[in-house]
Amino acid sequence: MVIIDGVPPGIPLTVEDLLVDLNRRRPGQSHITTQRDEPDTPEILAGVFEGRTTGTSLAILIRNTDQRSKDYSEIKDLYRPGHADFTFDEKYGFRDYRGGGRSSARETTARVAAGVVAKKLIHQAFGGRVLGYVAQVGDIRASVSNPEQLTLEQIEQRPDGTPNIIRCPDIVAADKMIECIEQVRKVGDSIGGVAEIVAINVPAGLGEPVFDKIKADLAKSLFSLPAVLGVEYGIGFGCATMRGSEHNDIFTTAWKPTGQPGCDKLGIVTQTNRHGGMLGGITTGMPILLRAAVKPTSSLPIEQQTVSSDGLPATIRTKGRHDPCLLPRFIPMAEAMVAIVIADHWLRWKGQRVDSP
Repeated sequence: MVIIDGVPPGIPLTVEDLLVDLNRRRPGQSHITTQRDEPDTPEILAGVFEGRTTGTSLAILIRNTDQRSKDYSEIKDLYRPGHADFTFDEKYGFRDYRGGGRSSARETTARVAAGVVAKKLIHQAFGGRVLGYVAQVGDIRASVSNPEQLTLEQIEQRPDGTPNIIRCPDIVAADKMIECIEQVRKVGDSIGGVAEIVAINVPAGLGEPVFDKIKADLAKSLFSLPAVLGVEYGIGFGCATMRGSEHNDIFTTAWKPTGQPGCDKLGIVTQTNRHGGMLGGITTGMPILLRAAVKPTSSLPIEQQTVSSDGLPATIRTKGRHDPCLLPRFIPMAEAMVAIVIADHWLRWKGQRVDSP
């Protein structure tokens, strides 16, 4: 269940709208993801009337239909390497061992549903668009020269019209990524990678100058997702070897889209975008570009060393149906969190600027 407060009235929203991204996140969508079969069918319980948001709180319910708690009964007293079992015990004194509880990626269904609403809001408000894709799996890196020009079709489909199950627009790299995932899956292992998320047509001026910098809120939102171990934006850690004269993006003017057809206007832009669309914690109007490093799936069917909750040495082999690589299903989760943060900051900005259009 997800409750969404603060949604403006009049935004078109249907179950079919929600299903687009929920289907991209759901289990069982290809042979390189978990084979758990969850349809993730949403039910809009409140906040929508005659296909439009009413301005009251939105309530969306997504039911579990293929849970198998017994898969976890043998490890209820063991600490899974890479999981939050130990830390949950230390924090709460006990834990729900049936699939990870609140530390499971299952809870991201609610985020993706909320992200659909946020995407529709920013698109209607200023033509904003958020897209993510798999930029790296293991040591295989995609080559994408202009991510801000990508379309959802390029990410979701191959040139021949078949599904792009890895969600990497570089088809040569995509095939190598799939082969890598299949290899690690066959030996009972997993592999990590990097997701890249781009937000375009975001107006300049969103974000706060100190504690609520939009870059900080975006990073926090991505770090709140399971398995994220690193976040960078723009040139990222590449700035460490650069001089200021190399790193600075030069300001100029150019025609910029306003989100309304035929209504482009002359505005200030930068010739390059090493700053990733944010300066001083505030958006510049250039595309926001982020990358998230996602660790390998921790649940493995191969035997590993661990200890029990009593501290006794033990071995563990995690049963169940787990993703050999989290990246393909991570993309809609990351998009959702980025869209939610942008929507929140736009609503805040509208309240601060009485002269805003």
